[in-house]
Amino acid sequence: MKKAMNWLKNIRPLKVLTVFLAGMFLFMTQACGAPGVATQPPQPGSQAPNVKRYDPTKDYPLSSPSGGMNNFSDVDPRAKDEKAANDRADALAKNSQRNIDQKGIDSSEQYGQNYKQGTSLGERVKNLGEDIGSSAEEVRKGLVKGTQRGIENIKGNTQNAAEDVTKNVQRGAEDAGKNVQRTAEDAGNAVKRTVKDVD
Repeated sequence: MKKAMNWLKNIRPLKVLTVFLAGMFLFMTQACGAPGVATQPPQPGSQAPNVKRYDPTKDYPLSSPSGGMNNFSDVDPRAKDEKAANDRADALAKNSQRNIDQKGIDSSEQYGQNYKQGTSLGERVKNLGEDIGSSAEEVRKGLVKGTQRGIENIKGNTQNAAEDVTKNVQRGAEDAGKNVQRTAEDAGNAVKRTVKDVD
């Protein structure tokens, strides 16, 4: 019994607490750890219903040959934007042709004909001079309109500035008059107080 009592006296509470915490740590890591290899793989019925899977019994559409690389279209046939892209390309081509025809320059056929017939240098320079002359006239008209607008703006701004200066001078004069009046009143009040203090 004496040996047991000595043994109990030699046990330190810190050692007991350390052993207890180590045991709890071991227990918690085993009980609450991540599942290992023993788990079951997911079953097909447990997957979400909207997951698409390849079905070898179905016939998936393939691209029809259209003359591209390897005789197939470069665009996915399931894409809905192919027709929109082709329509947009056609519209851009038509727009560029319309711009060539409407810009006041010779058409592409006429350029080819002039080149083949060998239009003289003088004629080419004349055509170019007419184009430059009309462009210069348009620039001159735009410059005149812009200058007129600028002058009108300057006149309006000058008039507004003159009105503002007049208003500011009037306000300054009124403020100066009020300040003089207040100063005189304050001086009068100070004299009255001084006279009362003397009596």
